[in-house]
Amino acid sequence: MAPAMIRALGAGLLLQVLAIGAQAAETPPPAYQLAAYQAGIPSEVLYSVALQESGTRLRGRGTQLVPWPWTLNVAGAGYRFATRADACTALLVALSTAGAKRVDVGIAQINMGWNGHRFGRGVSPCEALDPYKNLAVAARMLAELRGQGGEWITVAGRYHRPAGGAPAAKYRKLFAKHLSRVTGLNLLATNP
Repeated sequence: MAPAMIRALGAGLLLQVLAIGAQAAETPPPAYQLAAYQAGIPSEVLYSVALQESGTRLRGRGTQLVPWPWTLNVAGAGYRFATRADACTALLVALSTAGAKRVDVGIAQINMGWNGHRFGRGVSPCEALDPYKNLAVAARMLAELRGQGGEWITVAGRYHRPAGGAPAAKYRKLFAKHLSRVTGLNLLATNP
């Protein structure tokens, strides 16, 4: 075969691979795009964090995970609520019984003890359940963590557990799986 023909076949194969990858990718919903844009981070990263933090399988959506805004984690136990009002009631009880540093809130699971102030001073803790506000806080946190250096998978590990260790390593693997799903790229092969 002539070199020009080999290059043409290679270019055609590359276009097919890119087309397959583009078909496999998901476009994050507009709320993620907006919060990510405002923070200067990729929306795929923010969406993948939300998938890891509050992802659940909804009836009628098959086996695919979707982030759920009325999610709480209280002292390591996850809870999902049907309505914001139910989640707000449970949040107020959890804060008074477990303490703010043991309560993660909303679609991106913001810890109320370490980061609750980011929603504004003097506002109800239930403001953290607003998906738009929760995503905006998470996006700003991710941007700050990225400023410390590292690839997005490393940044996600620090988002989950700034101290690192085994919990951060486990989170990085799970996050990479979601990011691979969203981008259509196999990130697991290059990020153990």
